[in-house]
Amino acid sequence: MIVERYFEDCHCLHLNTLSPRAYFIPCEDTDSALSENPRVSTKRLQLLNGVWDFKYYSSIHEVKEEFWNIDYSREGFDTIPVPSVWQMQGYDRHQYTNIRYPFPYDPPFVPHNNPCGIYLRSFDVDDGWQDYRKHLNFEGVDSCFYVWLNGNFVGYSQVSHCTSEFDITEFVQKGRNTIAVLVLKWCDGSYLEDQDKFRMSGIFRDMYILYRPKQHIRDFTVTTSLNDTYSKADIKVDLCFFDEAIPVSYTLLDKDGQKVAEGKTSSDSIKIHLDNPVLWNAEQPYLYTLLLITPDETISNRVGIREIAVKYGVVCLNGKRIAFRGVNRHDSDPVDGYAVSFESVLKDLRLMKQHNINAIRTSHYPNAPYFTELCDRYGFYVIDEADIECHGVVDLYGKDADYSKLAGDEAFREAWVDRVKLLYERDKNRPSVVIWSMGNESGYGPNPEAALAYIKSVDGTRLIHYENTAIFPKGHTCDFSNLDITSRMYSSCREVEEYCLDENNKKPFILCEYSHAMGNGPGDLEDYFQLTETYDIFCGGFVWEWCDHAVYMGKTIEGRDKYFYGGDFGEFPHDGNFCVDGLVYPDRSPHTGLLEYKNVIRPARVKMNREGQDISFSIKNILDFINLKDYIYIHYEITCDGKIFCKGKITQAAELDVPPRATKPLNISISELPKGRCFIRFIYLKRYDSEFVPAGHELGFDQIELNEFSPREFTPATTGTVRFEEDDESAVIFGDDFRYTYNKLTGIFDGMTAGNRTIIERPMEYNLWRAPTDNDRNIRLEWQKCGYDRTVSRAYETKITHKDNTVVIRSIVSITALYLQRILDIECEWRVDSKGRVKCQMKIRKNPVIPYLPRFGVRLFLPERMNRTEFFGYGPHESYIDKRRASYMGLFAKTIEECHEDYIKPQENGSHYGCEWVKVYGASGGLKAEAVSEPISFNASVYTQEMLTKAQHNFELEKSGNTVFCIDYMQSGVGSNSCGPQLMGKYRLDADSFTFGFMLIPL
Repeated sequence: MIVERYFEDCHCLHLNTLSPRAYFIPCEDTDSALSENPRVSTKRLQLLNGVWDFKYYSSIHEVKEEFWNIDYSREGFDTIPVPSVWQMQGYDRHQYTNIRYPFPYDPPFVPHNNPCGIYLRSFDVDDGWQDYRKHLNFEGVDSCFYVWLNGNFVGYSQVSHCTSEFDITEFVQKGRNTIAVLVLKWCDGSYLEDQDKFRMSGIFRDMYILYRPKQHIRDFTVTTSLNDTYSKADIKVDLCFFDEAIPVSYTLLDKDGQKVAEGKTSSDSIKIHLDNPVLWNAEQPYLYTLLLITPDETISNRVGIREIAVKYGVVCLNGKRIAFRGVNRHDSDPVDGYAVSFESVLKDLRLMKQHNINAIRTSHYPNAPYFTELCDRYGFYVIDEADIECHGVVDLYGKDADYSKLAGDEAFREAWVDRVKLLYERDKNRPSVVIWSMGNESGYGPNPEAALAYIKSVDGTRLIHYENTAIFPKGHTCDFSNLDITSRMYSSCREVEEYCLDENNKKPFILCEYSHAMGNGPGDLEDYFQLTETYDIFCGGFVWEWCDHAVYMGKTIEGRDKYFYGGDFGEFPHDGNFCVDGLVYPDRSPHTGLLEYKNVIRPARVKMNREGQDISFSIKNILDFINLKDYIYIHYEITCDGKIFCKGKITQAAELDVPPRATKPLNISISELPKGRCFIRFIYLKRYDSEFVPAGHELGFDQIELNEFSPREFTPATTGTVRFEEDDESAVIFGDDFRYTYNKLTGIFDGMTAGNRTIIERPMEYNLWRAPTDNDRNIRLEWQKCGYDRTVSRAYETKITHKDNTVVIRSIVSITALYLQRILDIECEWRVDSKGRVKCQMKIRKNPVIPYLPRFGVRLFLPERMNRTEFFGYGPHESYIDKRRASYMGLFAKTIEECHEDYIKPQENGSHYGCEWVKVYGASGGLKAEAVSEPISFNASVYTQEMLTKAQHNFELEKSGNTVFCIDYMQSGVGSNSCGPQLMGKYRLDADSFTFGFMLIPL
């Protein structure tokens, strides 16, 4: 082999790298150091990004020539951008796997056919840098790499998501220089990088040279401490010099650039005392600026003064209880893969802030080093996670399938601690990092314990997290003493509450992953939020996850975007669309799940109090640090039957003087309400501009029902006539302007026409099935075993009478499926008056041995020309019994195509909960459905549920040729069971018996 096999040596993690240090960019002067982005303004950084010569090999054994030599011919080389991943540039192939390793399990060895890429580039070094040291930085390379400069071997390194830095001073020459990098797809470190993601390779983060004076500050550590009343702060800066100590001047500036402290030191430590410091938190991310000035260099570092601690089992920041309303975030881009740009990161953070998210877990590796700087600035709490996951061991065969197999393997102990050390050293000065995480889904044992002991020994100012403490390896006595938090994934609300109520539990509880946001979901966010409000020991959690992972493949002939996921590239193993599980689409347009989360975690909540006829309101501040008067103002509107009856504003600071976590009365007077369905909606708007959230931006809302739904009476028309004719199989009901055909064998209508226009083009159906959502992936198998996807109806008895100018049809019906027993028994009554209005009333009994139903209702196939809808119900977004907080009761109008939520993998979507009436219509006629005894749910789509069930991608869908109109008693909730707990009982359609009624009115 042309290179040494460092890539299969657990004890050769790095060769010739400099010791890890805090991330900073040195500058030539104060002006550059104080700029918004020193990476751009400094002259001390030479970026090596750009177009490189590149050659891909399917195996390292195919590399036969010493390509690192200066005179090596580049004939046959392609070009590739740096940073990038080579799979996105047309090399190798994509592979998505969640748990299983993409290669045989044989640590530390990887396959002989180990793909690799050779990167070559020439660059110039100015004469002015001759007396400076040159440090070559790689901020991210997957999975490992060898580097040469001017034909000289520089070194080797691994750990994909951490910085590797080399001193190349002795190899740099004036003028032209040639650098060569060999990147391998896999190495022994890949056993510790089995994260749930597309597996990609290459130099995917920035690469640059730093020019440092011969004598310089090599590293520094900033710590802050506060007194018991948080009125005094001490800032300590520990300095580490290259070679020998040099004089250092320091200045501390406040947010406005005014000096608050300055001095000089010739030692390795700086101490600054502040009275009445302004403290940092995610809601008010106040940053001081520390300048470290040496004779030929200036370094700036933002300093946030804060204390994170556990007090009596509660996570507190600066002495106040906080709750994490967070998300898990991967580096992911549909075009660039791991190689996310600075602008892309900013876009993510901006969207998060605009949707009330206050915390991020860097799942499952450190993000780019500037990421936490941005979190400092814009205000996010960060769980900073080490680049460790070895989940694939659970899929080994038989007894070898041991979650803690690598966690107890001494050969990997050095690598385990190394990865935690690289994380800590790089991000140790970032105030947004409030929790260190030792990795993800890697079992438990001596290796995680060694990492925990290391991090505790070097940093006592942050909390320590690791989730896999529920894994107890055989023969090992677990030591959890260095963990500050009890962390779990996907615990049910019941399990969370049980932990909170157990007095033996002294550590805070956190959900590092919950509410799996795959496809149409999640549907349980409000329930988890209520637990954070009820129990201080529960400090919140991090929704899985921020964005859908998918590869953009261009557009179809029809102009539709094509996204591919696992299995679409012919790879094995793969995990299908399990990567398409985010709150935003790959292009960052929000899912309705993000809108749901935004309103669940809104900054304020209004509650109505009713005593007799008297109504009053109170408002609670959900924020942890900001008074509501400094954050929001309110618009409110009272509606009657969806139309605004009156509206107003609450803008005066005195009216919104509500301290953090406090509640106070809200003075709203309501005059006598008109007849009809009345609601009041309070809309919370941002009071002041901030960088990411402009003034006037809607932060959320509350809607409160002022009077209850009243059942509708069916009063038959007194004019016109209605009659019927019947035979053994059917009945035809006639009016002056309509003709309906009722099937006596199926117990439902086969045809409906009114005004010489067809209303339904295919027989009406009893409807139990929905196109399974991603969160139905587990219960779906049970549903299909019970035949819910292939039901038929059978009428056993039908009696038709004529009374009070109304035709009354009564049928006894069952719902069955091929080779299976009855699912439902139904007593249905259909009343048709002389205007063609139909009132349906059903009594349904469910077979108690079968699982809960996806839905129950009827399905109508309307003409395609009926392409619009109006409704009074929960909108404007799709809404379900457990996913409706982003919607509100109102009057809405949409086209049928606008009702469709275009999930990458098609599934049930676009339904509307709590509707009192809905019209589906076109230029010539339509149909109205009205709720009778309680509100209904409806769905109107250009696709059938069978089409949505069958299709694997949204771009495969073709219109059905009908407007498919589903009128439902209800649907079961969407939940988060794709990876989370089973759907809660209160959201299931699981009653042994229930009644359902609605009216149909031709338009």
